[in-house]
Amino acid sequence: MRPHLLLSSDFPPMGGGIARWMGELTRRYPVGSFVASTGEMDGADEVDETYPNRIERCMVRADRLRTLPGLLIWSRQAAVLARSIDAEFTWCATLKPCGYAAKWVRERVGVPFGVIAHGHDFLVLQHQLHRSRLKRRVARDLLGSASVVVANSRWTAQLVRSTFEELELPCGEGRVRVVPLGADAQFFQPGVDPTAAREKFGLEQGRWLLTVSRLVGHKGLDTAIRALKLLGKDLGDVRYAIVGSGGALGELKALAKELGLASRVKFLTNVTDADLPALYNAASVYVGMSRETALNVEGFGISLAEASASGLPVVAGRSGGIPDIVADGETGLLVDTDQPEAVAEAVGRVLGDDSLARRLGTEGRKRVETYFNWDRVARDMRTIGHEYAGVPVTVG
Repeated sequence: MRPHLLLSSDFPPMGGGIARWMGELTRRYPVGSFVASTGEMDGADEVDETYPNRIERCMVRADRLRTLPGLLIWSRQAAVLARSIDAEFTWCATLKPCGYAAKWVRERVGVPFGVIAHGHDFLVLQHQLHRSRLKRRVARDLLGSASVVVANSRWTAQLVRSTFEELELPCGEGRVRVVPLGADAQFFQPGVDPTAAREKFGLEQGRWLLTVSRLVGHKGLDTAIRALKLLGKDLGDVRYAIVGSGGALGELKALAKELGLASRVKFLTNVTDADLPALYNAASVYVGMSRETALNVEGFGISLAEASASGLPVVAGRSGGIPDIVADGETGLLVDTDQPEAVAEAVGRVLGDDSLARRLGTEGRKRVETYFNWDRVARDMRTIGHEYAGVPVTVG
């Protein structure tokens, strides 16, 4: 079969959920059936060698692909690449900037394209539609030219559909598809010895809560820290490890100090992917309190899937696409993201009931093995791409 082409400004060795998703597609499509086009990055050569499918780095740094000169170079090179490989379909990792290049390819080479939606991107887009006629026209042009939009959760899919309605674009059955994400069930699994990770990161023996996240406001880390303060006397030994970096680090450290928790909250800002399986296994409960804000949301929550793959019980916020990965009472407990009391109560339930913790962790692991994994995601994406390769687009 003819290969699929991926256009992505987010790609390993860059961090983040979008880059992780695009890297996993490149790894898990059948060998020779996928080509990724992205920008130059430091350390890219070493990373690219680990992928079975071809990666084409255009002559522009990834952080410059959004500029007009960078986008023009990328679009032209993508068209040449699409023609040379006889691409069947193009995937856009994001609507912007990737949609511009994909539309260029479609108009010059005739390759249809699909857009991947993440949640926060369409929240920002809807905000822009009401403030800029130009952005509205551009969004209508790009989305109207796409054959399909793939959303990472049911929540994101509904947001995409409402955007189509706002733009007065046809959104017939099947034009917006849901492909929930997942984790690598071989890389993340129970039983990984956490001893070396505990020593490396200074995690003393005992019970630890864990969050793996960018340190930004909508991730709800402040709520989790306040919940730690509320845990009862029987749980006074529980500590909290926060893995990640971001602009809210200083604010979160100050909050922990203000609440008298500086010695119980540890910020791990220099963690590699290789360290993560052991860190998940060092924890007793995973906490994910992401909440919806005006311009941000957790469209799915890959770290929640990784925690479940590791057999870790999850306490998470009932917001955005999180309910797609955390089944309340089955693989974890869902709570209100703005109520530290509810978070503390849920964490206390899991820590105080070993049978509940085991059941949640075991069921979470089972669901990753059977559905919430990257192999299934790649199969879904490949099937959708084949399906829409020859479907004409109705702009309206």
